[in-house]
Amino acid sequence: MLRFKNLGSGSTGNATLVQAHGIRRVQVLIDCGLGHKLLSERLQQAGLDEQSLDAIFITHEHADHIGCAKQFALRHRVPVWMSRGTYAALGSPDFDGLLRLATDGQTIDLGELALTPFTVPHDAREPLQLSCTDGQFKLGVLTDLGHASDHVLSHLSGCHSLLLECNHDTGLLAQSTYPAFLKNRIAGPYGHLSNEAAAQIGHALAHPGLVQVVAAHLSVQNNRPELALSALAGVGAHVHARPQLSVASPQSGTSWLDVRA
Repeated sequence: MLRFKNLGSGSTGNATLVQAHGIRRVQVLIDCGLGHKLLSERLQQAGLDEQSLDAIFITHEHADHIGCAKQFALRHRVPVWMSRGTYAALGSPDFDGLLRLATDGQTIDLGELALTPFTVPHDAREPLQLSCTDGQFKLGVLTDLGHASDHVLSHLSGCHSLLLECNHDTGLLAQSTYPAFLKNRIAGPYGHLSNEAAAQIGHALAHPGLVQVVAAHLSVQNNRPELALSALAGVGAHVHARPQLSVASPQSGTSWLDVRA
């Protein structure tokens, strides 16, 4: 069984639990962008404790994704995976033997759960996103990128569930009080996905087995849940299989969601 639970998604902090349960249970935390106390509280709300994690995977070095990763890993002795570029961008901190280096396309085998990182176009040193599988079903985690390259789409082909960035509505971003340089960064090819760009990705990845898309990393200032859901509403129509749509909240994330066909 493969399932996931977002613990919070947005500029205030990102963290997602992925769990595979076969002969034994394996649990990975993708990003650790919450404060230690808040992360502990949300793990408890998910029915877990700090000692139950098998690994942490950091997608890139931005503060809303790295958060308390070092403090948490050292306190609870959890291995931390990240790219060499992310590690360098963080200043090469001492993880006391817990650091594991991840590489584009090289699968991380955790037994019941396999993670395959892939590079994405984002304004970070060596950002990686993930596909996750228990051998039967596949989850795609795709947040923090400016556009979807063919490389990205190829790694997410065949997903049954997607956690998909819907960062901004283009109209709201254009009208916002953000300075021009920040608007350009967000909307640029190495920034963040608009609702429309996310919908195009969903359309490209849609197949009869894609049954769930969760909109993630919504901007509080430049997006609204209803706008993201409206943009995604047509995903899957061309293959006569519309996935279930939902939104990951910055404050509460999502419930536990099963990955299935």
